[in-house]
Amino acid sequence: MFTSGSNLHAKILIVDDEQPNVILLERILAEAGYTDVISTTSSATVRDLVGDSRPDLILLDLHMPGKDGFGVMEELAASFDPTALPPILVLTADITREVKHRALSAGAHDFLTKPLDMQEVLLRIGNILNIRFLERALREEKAHLEERVLERTKDLDEAQTETFERLALAAEFRDDDTGEHTRRVGSSAALIAAELGLDEELVDRLRRAAALHDVGKIGVPDRILLAPRALTPEEFDIVKKHTEIGARLLSGSRSPILTMAEQVAWSHHERWDGSGYAGLSREDIPLVGRITTVADVFDALTHVRPYKPAWRAEQALEEMREQRDKQFDPDALDAFLRVVDTHSVDFLIGT
Repeated sequence: MFTSGSNLHAKILIVDDEQPNVILLERILAEAGYTDVISTTSSATVRDLVGDSRPDLILLDLHMPGKDGFGVMEELAASFDPTALPPILVLTADITREVKHRALSAGAHDFLTKPLDMQEVLLRIGNILNIRFLERALREEKAHLEERVLERTKDLDEAQTETFERLALAAEFRDDDTGEHTRRVGSSAALIAAELGLDEELVDRLRRAAALHDVGKIGVPDRILLAPRALTPEEFDIVKKHTEIGARLLSGSRSPILTMAEQVAWSHHERWDGSGYAGLSREDIPLVGRITTVADVFDALTHVRPYKPAWRAEQALEEMREQRDKQFDPDALDAFLRVVDTHSVDFLIGT
């Protein structure tokens, strides 16, 4: 028994310029039960045959007119990814050390010495194919396990993100009984990001990350957060802590969404001119924070808060234009204004 039954379906390519040798190998393989054997007597056709038929094994004569076996191996190595190349079993009457070393360096896996011995042919072919298919099975199993790990990681990331989204809603319900502020800010931030030319993956990520911008409000007492009046300087200092609280809550995650959300939570009250909570300015403020600032301010201005009535959209836009290059990144604000022209203020307000 020279090979397992599963190996008998392997595709084998015979390359030998002498037709009698090809016929002999075909007969040996057929009698052993191999069912998928192709052959050529022209070394010039090997590359195309390998590309078209994807053999599991090549039986390659070394000494052929024109391009010899060494030339064929060099051509295959230059034409295909190493992981895509099948093993090569060299056929040669020259068994000198120099030839063996050169063939192995060129990519040969083993040798068959002419004149061919049927038992040796089948043993060597069977051994190489066993290794070939075992390696393939291991690669497939590895890929399957990696896919399962990725799926599980994605599920865990999704569950973690959903937990924070619910926490953000819990914080938001305290001063927005609709709980829609987080959704609107996420949607508007995504529209601004798309207008700025960010790729689709980042836009979708920001849609969810920006919705978590105020998750740190969970740590601000109701007596301050819901105060229907101007806050004292001491109270306002407490409110300002929500950016740090949010960033700490979101830190340490492997989730790309929560990593971005950490940046957003920490930086969405920074100002372009450097007069924000942490004193960052211009490009030192993360882009996702600069985008979210624009979306957040417009939504806060145009909706009721415990300390103020809703502004008219035109009034809010006029104020925001006044703050271009002061509170807002001019590029982010300009992108937002283009979004307003495209979608209308009613769409952004959510009415």
